[in-house]
Amino acid sequence: MRNFLSKTVVGIKPSGIRKFFDLVSEMKDAISLGVGEPDFDTPWHIRDEGIYALERGKTFYTSNAGLKDLRIEISNFLNRSYNLNYNPDDEILVTVGGSEAIDIGLRAVIDAGDEVIIPQPSYVSYEPCSVLTGAKPVIINLKEENEFRLTAKELEDAITEKTKVLILPFPNNPTGSIMEQKDLEEIAKVVIKHDILVMTDEIYSALTYKEKHVSIAEIAGMKERTIYINGFSKAYAMTGWRLGYACGPKEIIKQMTKIHQFAIMCAPTSSQYAAIEAIKNGDEDVKMMRQAYNQRRRFLMNAFKKMGLQCFEPFGAFYVFPCIKEFGLTSEEFATRFLKEEKVALVPGTAFGECGEGYLRISYAYSLDNLKLALSRLERFITKLREEKRITN
Repeated sequence: MRNFLSKTVVGIKPSGIRKFFDLVSEMKDAISLGVGEPDFDTPWHIRDEGIYALERGKTFYTSNAGLKDLRIEISNFLNRSYNLNYNPDDEILVTVGGSEAIDIGLRAVIDAGDEVIIPQPSYVSYEPCSVLTGAKPVIINLKEENEFRLTAKELEDAITEKTKVLILPFPNNPTGSIMEQKDLEEIAKVVIKHDILVMTDEIYSALTYKEKHVSIAEIAGMKERTIYINGFSKAYAMTGWRLGYACGPKEIIKQMTKIHQFAIMCAPTSSQYAAIEAIKNGDEDVKMMRQAYNQRRRFLMNAFKKMGLQCFEPFGAFYVFPCIKEFGLTSEEFATRFLKEEKVALVPGTAFGECGEGYLRISYAYSLDNLKLALSRLERFITKLREEKRITN
């Protein structure tokens, strides 16, 4: 019998994150700091709206683009938050999480042989989704010395005549880095000069701890060449509800909706009703969670400083990205030993691109008590590694 598997799909590596989740699930008393998921429950008033939708029998398909009321609220939210104006009729599409928006957004604009520029370290889906469209991923290795921000020169150097899309993953998973207005203005100049499209993934836009988040779609000349992606998972602790959205030029949204129509039909109906409540009345919930994350972020940075562990200060998402190069172990070796010897799961930086070598992703979407226990184990572990290195030398 012949091999029926797609060579393209077989050639894609599985996510490097799942391996450690599987190991920790089988280990008693283990602590996981690897999950990129809020530890908060979905706020009750949001859950209640989802329950109420079920009780009223709101279990039918919605329109392909999503409930009109939800698209109106998304439009209102973006207008009041970022001064972005999107027409709910034809410039907004409700998707099954931000991940679907990334997938169908790329499929709607890519032809085989086009190049997609992907700054890394970054979310694990960008590169495989690009490959599945027939595109060639062009990787830009972000540098700690630049606080893992994308610079205009790095972008300029990566662009060729085949470049069609730049993926802009900020606030960033896994580094927690952000792009401020001055950074985005420089990127916008290069994008406009070379006439390329930007896909901006701003799923963590509500979770920043410095100045207010700025979207590249706000920069003059950029809205018409940007696919804006966001969602409800991170800001409102709604990961399992699977709801995101894409905004952009109506010509692009029309084609994305066509793919969504054939592949998905529509996002979950009860989730859409819950999302209306979230986006209308959830600002205080987001504020409370953001304050809690910021407290944890400051705790981790202070703990790293005390134990002498190098880590640039992140101002977005809920991750830190400490450097472990001093120990002479690869990221995977460090994470594997730490899990086996101290029963704490972290994610190797290489799960997010080869340039993540020498780093680890630690999520602080966990209680302070769990973080304190995990950090005490980390301090004990790196003290042991430093002693081993001293004896060897």
